[in-house]
Amino acid sequence: MITEYYKLAGIDKVAVLFSVIGEGVAVKLLKTLSESDVRRIRARAREMEAVSTALKKQILDEFYLAVISQKLKSEGEPESKKPFDFLEELADEQLIALLEVEEPRIIAIALAQVAPERQMKVLERLNPETKGQVLMQIGSLQNVPLEGIVNVASQLRTKSLYLPKGVEFARGGGKNVADILGQMSPFEEEQFMESIARENPELADEIKKYHLTFDNVLAYFPENLLRDLMNSVELDAIALALKGKNQEDVDKVINNLPQKKQAMYEPVEGATAKRDVDNAQKTIVDAARQMEKDGKFNLEDLLGSAEMVE
Repeated sequence: MITEYYKLAGIDKVAVLFSVIGEGVAVKLLKTLSESDVRRIRARAREMEAVSTALKKQILDEFYLAVISQKLKSEGEPESKKPFDFLEELADEQLIALLEVEEPRIIAIALAQVAPERQMKVLERLNPETKGQVLMQIGSLQNVPLEGIVNVASQLRTKSLYLPKGVEFARGGGKNVADILGQMSPFEEEQFMESIARENPELADEIKKYHLTFDNVLAYFPENLLRDLMNSVELDAIALALKGKNQEDVDKVINNLPQKKQAMYEPVEGATAKRDVDNAQKTIVDAARQMEKDGKFNLEDLLGSAEMVE
C-alpha cells in the first residue's frame, strides 16, 4: 500500500482522484483533460497499488485548494509578483502552524523562501525524521518545476487565510502551566509540581521561571517589595505562614513590618495543621501575584536575576 505522498507522480494523483470522486465528476472538473489523457489515467488507476486513506484525503485536500485558488483568481484576486510574499506577513507561530502539518517537500519549498532564523523556528518544531526529510528536500529543490513551486505557493496562501491571528492562540509552555498551578489549592499545586518534576524535569525547570512560591518570596524579594507585600496582608496570616520557618526568615519578615505590627506580632505556638499553614502562605503568594499584575515587579526578571546570582 502506498502511504507516502512524495512517491506519487502527477498522473498517480489524478488516478486516485478518479477513483475517489468518480471518473465522470473528475472529467467535468478537470476540463483541460483530453480523451487520450483520460485513457492514460484510467489505465494507471488499474495498475496502481492501493493508496492509504490518509493519502487519499491529502490528495482531495490538494485538489480542493487548487479549485479554490483558481476560483479566487477568476474573481479578480491580484496575483502577486512574489508568490510567497504572504509568508512574511505571518507571525512565527502562524508560520509553524501552517507548515508543520504539511509533507516534507511542501515544508522545504516554503522554508526556502524565508529567513534562516525563521527556518530554524519551524525545524525545531518537527520530529527528527521529518526534519531530516525536509533538509534533504531543501537540497534538491532545483528539481522541482516552476509550475510546482507556484502551485505550492497558491495552496499555502489559501490555507493561510484560515489561520487564527497570532494573538488568538497560544502553545502552552512553562508560563501557562505556572498560571494554572497558581489557581490550585496548595496541596494540588505541590502534588502536580512533584509529578511534573519526575516525568519531565525540563518542563519543571521552565515552570520554575514563572512559578511564585512562598519560599521564593522569602529568598528573592528585595526589602522594599517584601515590606509592601507584608503590609498588605493580615498579621495573623503572616504569623501562620511563618510557622516552621527558620529564625532568619522569620526575622527578615518581622524587620520589614511597620513598628506597630512588629510589636503586635506573636508566633504561632503548638501543633498546627499543615493545610492551615499552606493556605496562609498561599494568601501571601496571591497578594504577591496581585502586585505583579499591578506592575510593581516582573516575576521572570526577579527569578531570572536570582538564578544568575546563584
